[in-house]
Amino acid sequence: MEKYSLLQLAKHALSGHRHWPQAWRSPAPKASYDVVIIGGGGHGLATAYYLANQHGITNVAVLEKGWLGGGNTGRNTTVVRSNYFYPQSTLFFDHSLKLYEKLALELNYNVMLSQGGILTLGHSRHDMEMLERWSNSLQLQGVDAQMLTTEQIGARTPLLDTSPAARYPIWGGFIQHRGGVARHDAVAWGYARAADAKGVDIIQNCEVKGIRTSAKQVQGVETNCGYIRADKVAIAVAGHTSVLGAMAGLKLPIVSQPLQAMVSEPVKPCLDGVVLSGAVHTYVSQSDRGEILIGGGADRYMSYGQRGNLPIVEETLAATLHLFPHLSRLKLMRQWAGIVDISPDRSPVIGKTPIAGLYLSSGWGTGGFKAIPAGGETLAYTIAHDRCHELIEPFGLHRFVTGALIDEGAAAGVAH
Repeated sequence: MEKYSLLQLAKHALSGHRHWPQAWRSPAPKASYDVVIIGGGGHGLATAYYLANQHGITNVAVLEKGWLGGGNTGRNTTVVRSNYFYPQSTLFFDHSLKLYEKLALELNYNVMLSQGGILTLGHSRHDMEMLERWSNSLQLQGVDAQMLTTEQIGARTPLLDTSPAARYPIWGGFIQHRGGVARHDAVAWGYARAADAKGVDIIQNCEVKGIRTSAKQVQGVETNCGYIRADKVAIAVAGHTSVLGAMAGLKLPIVSQPLQAMVSEPVKPCLDGVVLSGAVHTYVSQSDRGEILIGGGADRYMSYGQRGNLPIVEETLAATLHLFPHLSRLKLMRQWAGIVDISPDRSPVIGKTPIAGLYLSSGWGTGGFKAIPAGGETLAYTIAHDRCHELIEPFGLHRFVTGALIDEGAAAGVAH
């Protein structure tokens, strides 16, 4: 990948970026590929990169019906963490966090990872008992977690109302210091540039209209750019997974709901890391541009809409102001929704399907962004070897037959 000196950067800036080279190509689709990945978001691009970089499979196309990173990757709240409860989830997400920690160096692209920590609040004796169990579970698995008192929380996050008279008194909490945020578009662009440099074709404005199969073997995909033959096809389209799965005759245990988020006007730095409260149903951080970024809950109905919802805004802002009264004078600037694909146990559905050569990366719910590096790496391994990577073996479709569910609803960040 080309590296730029400060002189070169200044030259491009003063020229109005007219001669700035493309970060990745925009090729026409070929008639056939070894692997076609449907979805040009973080998971699709990461899978393509790891196929090329770790397995030498470069005859790969990433098909995106819109623009790169324009789906959930560009519409999330950018949180990265690994403080899940069950070992299967913790091992997977901590591997993803470790990949995030070295991702900028690997991709030669600043993904703006900021590990200010993620603080989970407790508001009752029951909350604190559960947080103690959660924290102990993480520590037994070798993942960092530390219980904090109300006084320690107040010293760390002065904006929080830690007084006994608070509407939701803060009894304490626990923090994962390695948690934090990363820049969502930078993650997508970094993987796209790195995959393109390895020879992967990234094709935007290419919508998949059908998945062709024969004798339970995938054959290729029908698109608005014509038919593309492929030996293997991976679906990484987040909230549209059930739609794409139906094209191949799969009925998947996934529902899609809009998950709401919003930002305030920008202010000077006043909040470090992420503060989350499951009891009042909100999580808050501050973006690199100074905006207060607020995550809310999912709409109470299934939908593919990416628009805001006034009832959720009212509930989420009320909850946020109970915790941070001083934010009441800020103006709300933007609100949006991402389409989350939710499985019955709130855990991902990733790996092989009953159709040979067809693979899934789905069911991420609220955990899709934080899972991008590990999701891409493990799915690439699964595609390359046609057997599941050990980290995602527990997350296959088979668990809905055997009953070996991994219910991570409590650790998902917000209820859905």
